[in-house]
Amino acid sequence: MQFPELIKARKSVRTFSKKEVEEEKLSAILEAANSAPSAGNLQAYEIYLVTSDAGKSALAKATYGQPSVASAGVVLVFSANEKRSSSKYDARGKELYCIQDATIACAYAQLAAADQGLGSVWVGKFDEKEIAKVVRTSPDEKIVAVLPIGYPGEKPKATPRRKIEDLVHWE
Repeated sequence: MQFPELIKARKSVRTFSKKEVEEEKLSAILEAANSAPSAGNLQAYEIYLVTSDAGKSALAKATYGQPSVASAGVVLVFSANEKRSSSKYDARGKELYCIQDATIACAYAQLAAADQGLGSVWVGKFDEKEIAKVVRTSPDEKIVAVLPIGYPGEKPKATPRRKIEDLVHWE
């Protein structure tokens, strides 16, 4: 599939089948995330991989009961590494660049999952302290996104998008 088709075909999947995500597909997703651009090439983010039922259940609880988290084949948690980014960019690195880095890496992972025939849904509603406990982050990290990935158990419908004319503002 060509990239523009992939972008249009990718939809948020909230129901997953029980089929396991193959190692090679997971590796491709992680490689894509690792290829994401980052401020100063610091890669100021961490990725936590959760596959156990207990871990996914704990993450689901920390995402206020979102069932997609518990039912996914694998869940990736992306955190911003504030210390790594601030070492070069001071406050701007801590407050913004590391968050952007983690966000871009998560978006690359999400597109790579779609390219592998997998579904995902970006989860941004969570109790950050609880997620941090589950994946055991360092104190210098800020949780940015939770990404459940798996084989779709549903075929989501296309959602309406804003018109380009309404979205883009020319100066």
